[in-house]
Amino acid sequence: MICPYCNQEAKYGSNEEFYGRRYGKSYMCYYCLDCGSYVGTHQNTKKPLGTMANKELRDWRIKAHAFFDPLWKSGKMTRQQAYEWLKEKLGQEIHIGEADIETCKSVVGVLKVEEPTV
Repeated sequence: MICPYCNQEAKYGSNEEFYGRRYGKSYMCYYCLDCGSYVGTHQNTKKPLGTMANKELRDWRIKAHAFFDPLWKSGKMTRQQAYEWLKEKLGQEIHIGEADIETCKSVVGVLKVEEPTV
């Protein structure tokens, strides 16, 4: 994997580098020490959870998840239904782990003003 920020080859290893301890069910990630971007992996695989992100993008993805996750974690709808609703509202299929800053801002914006109904 190549870092999208500095075009260096990303390393694969434990996320201890960033958290000071192993964090999460899958504590493995791809990371770039030159610019601090990284992405976690699915448990027991080397498959990334999304795209590599720098601090600014990670912060926006965290904000987007803070607004989005309660939709499905509340049990009012499934995660799939929540993403389908979001796709309808934004006019494009998205996954927050792959979203850029502008898309994350759109997710936050739409969820600040509207809550979906099932």
